[in-house]
Amino acid sequence: MFPLLASLRPRQWVKNLLVMAGLIFSEKHLLTDLEAWLAAGSAFLIFCGLSGSVYLLNDLVDLERDRQHPDKAKRPLAAGHLSVARAQAGLGGLLFFCLGGASLLPIPFFVAALLYLVLNVAYSLWLKRVVIIDVMCVATGFVLRAEAGVAALRVVDPQIYMSKWLLICTFLLALFLILAKRRQEVRRFAGTGAGNRTREALAGYSAQYIDELSSIVCAATVIAYAIYTVSPDTKAKFGTEALVYTIPPVIYGIFRYLYLIHIEGRGENPSELCLTDRPLQATLVVWVLIVVAILHGPTLLSYLSGSAGP
Repeated sequence: MFPLLASLRPRQWVKNLLVMAGLIFSEKHLLTDLEAWLAAGSAFLIFCGLSGSVYLLNDLVDLERDRQHPDKAKRPLAAGHLSVARAQAGLGGLLFFCLGGASLLPIPFFVAALLYLVLNVAYSLWLKRVVIIDVMCVATGFVLRAEAGVAALRVVDPQIYMSKWLLICTFLLALFLILAKRRQEVRRFAGTGAGNRTREALAGYSAQYIDELSSIVCAATVIAYAIYTVSPDTKAKFGTEALVYTIPPVIYGIFRYLYLIHIEGRGENPSELCLTDRPLQATLVVWVLIVVAILHGPTLLSYLSGSAGP
């Protein structure tokens, strides 16, 4: 059982916290709504299962390639700790339960979950070998997570939606992280040919090319987020322009990540980096606290005062 669980990459599930973003960016103050938390929690668990199944499928498709990779060779399937038959059975069972659970939530959530699965199957079988398309596919998966999280909350608020600017920010930030991962992979396997054997698309990248792309994406991310904070839609939705004060933590977070990539040579595993780098974690916590204070401060204080009783 443990080799199967390890193949689902539990440490990567932190990415699926993005489905909870709808709780924060809702004008109906759903942070204090238990039903909303149950819906968002269900969406999170379903996407953990779906993303885990995608990792398992990828391991099955790339079994021989993984055995030639210095790190991936240690994965349960590649190392022989998990049989192909058991992995296939686990994959089928996991997809059955995840899609079944998704069907119990609003239809838009099921559609987003299904699109996420189809996109990642196409990625595992073909798209990950196509330069540029490979990183755009992964970034699109993050957008589908965000959209799915909002869709799940329609059991509580049928009118809820996420700003298009925020979705653009999600896509750009995810693209930045994936490009950083590709850069470190290119540098790690430079001149060895090992990278091309384990990830074909790497042959179409160079560190310089990725650095140029990252510069564009970095600037676009900050600009898109700044526009979101002061856009008329944001002001009409939340009745404030104070989100502009959340721009500094965003800039610092991106600069910190660039420092880790270019100075410390890290970034090949974005999830691991976010789980281990204290300044990055502190920045995320500060950003969330400022956003929550601006959008939900009075409501939370009122809720807590009411819960305390006389």
